[in-house]
Amino acid sequence: MSAQSPAVGRITLADRLVTRSLATDIALVAGGAAFTGLLAQVAVPLWPVPITGQTLAVLLVGSTLGALRGVLSMALYAVLGVVGVPWFSDAASGWHVIAGPTGGYIIGFIAAAGLTGWLAQRAWDRKVLGAFVSFLAGTGVTFAVGLPWLAASLGLNLEQTLQAGLYPFIIGGIIKALLAAGIIPLAWRLTSRRSR
Repeated sequence: MSAQSPAVGRITLADRLVTRSLATDIALVAGGAAFTGLLAQVAVPLWPVPITGQTLAVLLVGSTLGALRGVLSMALYAVLGVVGVPWFSDAASGWHVIAGPTGGYIIGFIAAAGLTGWLAQRAWDRKVLGAFVSFLAGTGVTFAVGLPWLAASLGLNLEQTLQAGLYPFIIGGIIKALLAAGIIPLAWRLTSRRSR
């Protein structure tokens, strides 16, 4: 690992694909934020929380970049969205998005990327089952932060919160975790073959 690199820990998929340096870390962090912003535009409108591709992006970015770079990437996504980059769902931006009902999910993305990245650095993402468990855990972290935020911002009771912010997303969350659990281990296998 380069002494210039802020990424620490064990090898990740990104490290397998590119030489680790401060410049590549910056590019990967920015690219992860942009990828999340792009998938945020893939949405099924629901109120108060739309179904989007963001959560899939968070899982992929965290696992591919590792804990530190994953956290930095999602923090960059949140900060740039607050200051005006229109890449939250439905091309929204601004502080009101973070302060609103969906803000907790965006903050939860930071922790979710950190957890999936941490698990990836311990090789959980190399096999489908480990990757699936890792991605379910990351999804759970997003809800653990997002649901209380949703309840507080709209003054909802527990049942209302679960109906608005959890139940409609369970099947989609499982599908996204399965999709990511297919993509990342396959990418590891492909890079292993390439390096032989």
